[in-house]
Amino acid sequence: MSKKTLVIGASLKEERYSNRAIQKLRAHQIETVAIGLRNDIVADVNIDIEKIQYDNIDTVTLYLNPKRQEQYYNYIVSLNPKRVIFNPGTENFEFIKMLKENNIESEIACTLVLLGTNQY
Repeated sequence: MSKKTLVIGASLKEERYSNRAIQKLRAHQIETVAIGLRNDIVADVNIDIEKIQYDNIDTVTLYLNPKRQEQYYNYIVSLNPKRVIFNPGTENFEFIKMLKENNIESEIACTLVLLGTNQY
C-alpha cells in the first residue's frame, strides 16, 4: 500500500530537512508531491507553488512554522489525508485540534526518523 505523501515547505537547499525528506521518501519508493516557494525539481519530484487538489494523499508532512501553516489549514483538510506529520519546530496545537475535528490523525514526529526506523 502506497502512502502518497505531500511535503509542504519543500526546499531546493540540500541541507534542509524538507529536501532530505523528499529524497528519502523517493528512496523508499513512496509517491511524493511537494509544495514550496519555487517551482523546481528535487529528486524526481516537481515542487509546485500552488495549492493543487492532489488525489489520494495519505500523509501530509509539514516543514512550515505554525504561523505559515495557517494559510494551509483549509487546503490540507480539503485533501482529507489520513494523517499530518508535524516535524520538529512545526508543532501547532490549534491545527492539531482542527485536524482531530475533521477525523484526520496528527503525529508530532520526524519524517526522516520514521522512514529510517521503518515506522512510516
